[in-house]
Order: sequence, then C-alpha cells, then structure tokens
Amino acid sequence: MGSHYAFSKVADALVQRITRTCGIDGDRRKLERQPLAIQCKLIDAEEKSETSPDVKRWMTDVRAVAYEADDVLDDFQYEALHREAQIGDSAIRKVLCYFTPHRPLLFCASTMSKKLSNVLNKINELIEEMNKFGLVQLTEPQQLSYRQTRSVMDDSAVIMGRDDDMEVVVKLLMEQQDEHKLQVLPIVGMGGLGKTTLAKMVYNDYMIQNHFELKMWHCVSENFEVASLLKSIIELATNSTYTFPERVERLRRKLQAVIGQKRFLLVLDGVCNEEEKKWKDDLKPLLSLLVVVEVL
Repeated sequence: MGSHYAFSKVADALVQRITRTCGIDGDRRKLERQPLAIQCKLIDAEEKSETSPDVKRWMTDVRAVAYEADDVLDDFQYEALHREAQIGDSAIRKVLCYFTPHRPLLFCASTMSKKLSNVLNKINELIEEMNKFGLVQLTEPQQLSYRQTRSVMDDSAVIMGRDDDMEVVVKLLMEQQDEHKLQVLPIVGMGGLGKTTLAKMVYNDYMIQNHFELKMWHCVSENFEVASLLKSIIELATNSTYTFPERVERLRRKLQAVIGQKRFLLVLDGVCNEEEKKWKDDLKPLLSLLVVVEVL
C-alpha cells in the first residue's frame, strides 16, 4: 500500500451538495475524519497481517467497509448528477449512462442517511478492534519514495469483482470522439481499494492492446518533478535510456518527436490529490501539445 489513504469522494462537491440538502452533512464530515484513525496505522497492520490471522481478517473488513462507503458516496454523486441532468445537460446524461446504469431513479434521503450512519458505526467498530491489536503509526521507508517506472503485468491473473468496472473504463477509452484533445480518466479512491489492480486489468485488456499503438505505465514517485517524469515517459516510449540534459522544453520537443501521431495510452500510477496543482499547471499543458493521448 502507498502512504496516501483517503475517501476522496467524501469531499466531492456533488456529495456535499446532496448531504447538505438532506441535512446529513454532519455525517459526511464524520466520514471524512473517522478513517484517518485507521489510515495512519495501515502500514503496521499490513505487516502484522502476515503473521496474525486476526489482523489479516481485520484488514479484509476494512476494505469491505471502504467499498461500502464508496457505494454510498456513489449514490450521493448519482443523485446530484441526476438532478442536474433534469436541467438538460447532455454531458452529464452521458456520464450517467456510463457510470450509473444500475442506479435506481428514486432517491430516499432517510434510507441514505441510515446507510451512511451504518458505515460510520462499522468504522467505529473497526477502530475499537484496531486499538486491541496495539498497532502503531509507521511511515514508509525512505528508499521506497522512488518506485520503479514499469509495473509488472501478470496477464494470467484473475481478479474477482472488477469485471464491471473494467468494462466501463475500457468503454470510455474506446469511445473517445476527439482524437486531438487530451483525455484524462482518473481512478480515485482509498488506498487498498484496488485502483492499480483495475488499471492493470484495463491496460492488459485485448481491445486496449489493439486500440493503442503505444502503451506506457509509469509509477509516479512522491514529490515528482515534471522534467524527470517527462524523461521517464520518453524512455518508456523508446525503450531506451535518455541521456540529454533534463530541461523541460527540450524534453517536450523530444517527446513530441518520439510520439508523433501515434495513439497512445499513458498510465500514471500513484498520482495523489496533493499533486493536483502540479498536474494542472505543469504536466497537463505539456501533454496537451501531443496528439491522440489518453491518460488513465
């Protein structure tokens, strides 16, 4: 697991809008705070789970509750999108079509309040149980701050419960209409939910393999620098070492020359919310200069 754990959807503007409307924004704020007590000790728990069946089972319960919370937040997001769609926003209707075909059209505030309260109670129980294990807050070793740029892809792996998610992501990537515009598809969620696993499944999908001329996977190190990231992308694209000075403008021109008009997929694994400004201000404008790019 990485060092960043967060129910990223809790602070989502769509979720906040509906919880305020329903009068349960206090519970939403609790859901934003409560997991922090668990998240700061997950590294120690992961280590202890290798020798303790009880801790291993507890880790499984944590993931299950995280999935449950994610489903509840999805319902809130859906309701916000559904209400906006009534105004006639075709783009929102398209998102609804892709992501929420299974969601009911009726939204019951009292039912959702109970679901949210149930998740909070389960988190409290997990915290109480966690305290009995004597878990401590650990930080990841410094040598892990730089991660390998190529991710091992096991084509034979079978992941249960992710097929529907994979199909949605693959469909989105395959149906992009504007091939001259940067397409960004973020996969967000709490650490340990399987975001990287889902991305790997998409990356290895046979339709994706045939659709993109070039596929690259880069594990983003913490506090990444734009120049070093561009250099890594060039090395992935050429399968060779790039030895020229790491000046952003030169790297940008080199990347344009290497990619050309190819349709390519770039997976940036491990980009954190804290790095959003760096992505928007520094990296996205550079990648936008390229043609036919999908950043997953």
